[in-house]
Amino acid sequence: MKFFINKPENVVNESIEGLLTDPKLTKLDTFPEVRVVTRKEIDTSKVAIISGGGSGHEPMHAGFVAKGMLTAAVCGDIFASPSVDAVLAAILAVSGEKGCLLVIKNYTGDRLNFGLAAEQARALGHKVETVIVGDDIALGEDTQQRGLAGTLLVHKVAGQLAEEGKSLEEVTKAAKKVAESAISIGLSLSEGQKFNNPEESRLDKSEAELGLGIHGEPGVDVIKMDEADALVKKAVDKLKEYLPDEKQDYVLLFNNLGSVTPLEMNLLVHSFDKTDISGRVKYLVGPTAMTTSLNMNGFSITLLKLDEEIEKALLEKTDTPEWRIRAYGKPSSIKSPELPKTMQFEPSENKKHQKIVENIADYLIEMEKEMNDLDEKVGDGDAGSTFAAAGKKFKKISDELPYASTAELFTTIGRVLARETGGSSGVLLSILFTKAGSSLEEDENIGKALLNGLEKMKSFGGAEKGDRTMIDAMQPAFEALSEEKSIKDAAEAARKGADETANITNTSAGRSSYLSESSLEGIPDPGAEMVARVFEKLVDIV
Repeated sequence: MKFFINKPENVVNESIEGLLTDPKLTKLDTFPEVRVVTRKEIDTSKVAIISGGGSGHEPMHAGFVAKGMLTAAVCGDIFASPSVDAVLAAILAVSGEKGCLLVIKNYTGDRLNFGLAAEQARALGHKVETVIVGDDIALGEDTQQRGLAGTLLVHKVAGQLAEEGKSLEEVTKAAKKVAESAISIGLSLSEGQKFNNPEESRLDKSEAELGLGIHGEPGVDVIKMDEADALVKKAVDKLKEYLPDEKQDYVLLFNNLGSVTPLEMNLLVHSFDKTDISGRVKYLVGPTAMTTSLNMNGFSITLLKLDEEIEKALLEKTDTPEWRIRAYGKPSSIKSPELPKTMQFEPSENKKHQKIVENIADYLIEMEKEMNDLDEKVGDGDAGSTFAAAGKKFKKISDELPYASTAELFTTIGRVLARETGGSSGVLLSILFTKAGSSLEEDENIGKALLNGLEKMKSFGGAEKGDRTMIDAMQPAFEALSEEKSIKDAAEAARKGADETANITNTSAGRSSYLSESSLEGIPDPGAEMVARVFEKLVDIV
């Protein structure tokens, strides 16, 4: 696996240095031997909130050092607790007369190092309290429950109350209430890969893992890979075992464990919204990466019971952009404006035209994978799918088309393509057929009409013949038809034009202009290839 790093041993230090470009943050000058990130401006008349642990969970912990959250974060190596001295240094650096609260995730190394540092600080005369967070319910309540993303809710509530000037006793009491109430479960499709000596995955493509930790620990259950709705339901069903039956409002924290795309994260929230506990959720934190496990392809769900104190603290603003909370509501819609009708003409019969439309539609669908594979070499791999989508639509509406009038048929094809086919190809072809349809009302020469449509398409798209686009196959074919040559002649012209695109590597327009010459060499343009094949198919049909 490839990473954006310099040397693996410097990843944590260099990551912290990148974070410290935020002018509100600073570090102890014993860095990098002692990695402590603090606020640049610290009000020592208030309780300090300190957390930390192994790195690899970014933006936790240092990303949440901000007014209204953490005063300082102590950063260890990847998945390794920081030393006692590092924690002690943080306590001594940011604590005032009101003392400090250490927020500790429930892992042996963190409990030992933070706990011993707390004892040493007390011996030096400092007021120090601790709260252990074990929100992971995967292993049950009779085991040592691990600290997961629920730790952030403790950070936020404790940090806000400290900001308001509450006493150490009050802050600690509220932090413990949150820690005891938060419940979390994780689900992943892969483990996070370490920068040094990445491990072989213990999961195959048909498996997912439920109830895994954030340090690469195996999950409680290896489950079957499934659709998002089913996977989210499995996680929610596990959480439900720990929810009281009575009516209760919750905050939901939806956490990206590392490499799930934003598109998928929103989809996963939609999957959660379909579950029977979504109605209990009042606020949503995320969905975004907050407590990661390097690049783990998974998510975690945290629920916390709300009361007046917790709700107020969670909603107060904090300086860190990593904290995102909003009200949780059901999706809604407003009335859409009426658009012009796609099918403006009455259906009419022409068996020959209908046969052509239906056969070409089938052919576009048939070629989907092959064209996607070709497009993958020089584009985004969806050309086949774009044309196949058009084919499926035309099959669906075949009986509604005005086959008797070629002008009306072309105009309708243009309207359908505009609304049903994505990407640049869809809209460009829509322009072509719409203009060709209007041209046929004045001159029945189909080739000339298509050339008129092509000129209009070129004026919008900016590409010309020779720019390695579908125009290279269209223009010679349309010219042949305008001269009243046969479909076979047009197909041969289209084929020659498409084949020539394999030798064009330097263009100033069209999507090929974005690509390197070496990536284009010897590969025909997918759009031109599709046009040539459609004309060759027309020879068989007609």
